[in-house]
Amino acid sequence: MTRNLDKAKSWIRSQANGTERYGITASSGARRLRTFGIWVQSKIDATTWFLNDAGDVRSSYFLEDTATEFDIQGLELDWTIVCWDANLRFVDDHFEYYSFTGSKWMNIKKQENVLYLKNAYRVLLTRARQGMILFIPCGSDKDETRPHEYYDGTYHYLKEIGIREI
Repeated sequence: MTRNLDKAKSWIRSQANGTERYGITASSGARRLRTFGIWVQSKIDATTWFLNDAGDVRSSYFLEDTATEFDIQGLELDWTIVCWDANLRFVDDHFEYYSFTGSKWMNIKKQENVLYLKNAYRVLLTRARQGMILFIPCGSDKDETRPHEYYDGTYHYLKEIGIREI
């Protein structure tokens, strides 16, 4: 995992050999990653994203268009970057679930919506055949919708369970 998106992109490119396919993914609820150019509200053309070659800017190889759990459910890539937003946060000893509504994060209370969010990340974390890297932002003191604590708990938890940082 890394907290630097450029580092994640460099790493994933270095892992792929020959025609092995790689791409960038994020939860459809990852609304505060757009500062990094990760825009989940834009719908990708899945056929183009999955099948076009490295010379096509719309293909997954360019690491510009972000596929969500809807785009990749049932499909796989060789390598993925999974971008983790503050909609799924590890706080103290448990995960918390949020939805970005308007201009703030709202706690998800309905159990069916909690299950939906868990499933979204399960899909994202199981789309790579060979490997993946997690991108977990550092947060920002200048943006009240992305403070450090929204991301730090998840980062430290994943590090604690053995996911190594590059």
